[in-house]
Amino acid sequence: MMESRNPAFRKMGEQAGREQAPSPQQLHDMYNQPAYAPPAVRTMTVDDVVVKGFLSLGTLTLTGAVAWVLNFGMGVALVSVLIGLGLGLYLGFTGKASAPLTLAYAAFYGVAVGTISHMFNDLYNGIVFQAIIGTALAFGAMLAVYSLRIIRVTPKFTRYVLAAGMALIGLMLVNLVVGLFSEGGIGIRENGVLGIVFSVIAILVGCFFLMLDFDMVERGVQAGLPEKYSWACAFALTSTLVWIYLEVLRLLAILNSSD
Repeated sequence: MMESRNPAFRKMGEQAGREQAPSPQQLHDMYNQPAYAPPAVRTMTVDDVVVKGFLSLGTLTLTGAVAWVLNFGMGVALVSVLIGLGLGLYLGFTGKASAPLTLAYAAFYGVAVGTISHMFNDLYNGIVFQAIIGTALAFGAMLAVYSLRIIRVTPKFTRYVLAAGMALIGLMLVNLVVGLFSEGGIGIRENGVLGIVFSVIAILVGCFFLMLDFDMVERGVQAGLPEKYSWACAFALTSTLVWIYLEVLRLLAILNSSD
């Protein structure tokens, strides 16, 4: 019999100068000490993400409906956007999974979206309903594309999408700064061909971000992440859908203005 190199197994009676293999009862006596067993942590499921996603979108819809009815004005919308943007940047860059912060983000952005939607609908009656349908179709189409693996989310695909998103944000910031000195900025948010092209590209990039969100959910479930991280997935999906909706709304407005 090979000698045990585990010190715990050395505490056994010796017989004829040799160590004896521990019996089951001896092992029981040796390790019969209270041990702390941490509570099992429930892992994230797709259903968790769906529920949290509905809660987040439901909060956004509720505050959006209130803002629509009360018609707060662009001042309130701007403040809500800034607060929502701050919360979004914090959640996005820290990767924090927080129910209160996610719902607060949805609530503030709901106020902004509701106010902006009311303004656009006053200009072009029925455009908001069209934008909602367009956003829902984009979500369904990208979910089908992802599920059927028509486009695979690879590291290279992820890098390209993130780079495209940063480029769009950079262009919008440049447009904002130039707009302070020249009316219309560089023209990417104005009516016309350039505005249409930019909105179409922004919608496509938003759709590709949906695929990154779907991939994040799938990988999180496969990795067995704790259930609380379903809030991070809900935040990602909500922010992407808001992005797509606002871009669809703007594209429809440009197309209606040219009629």
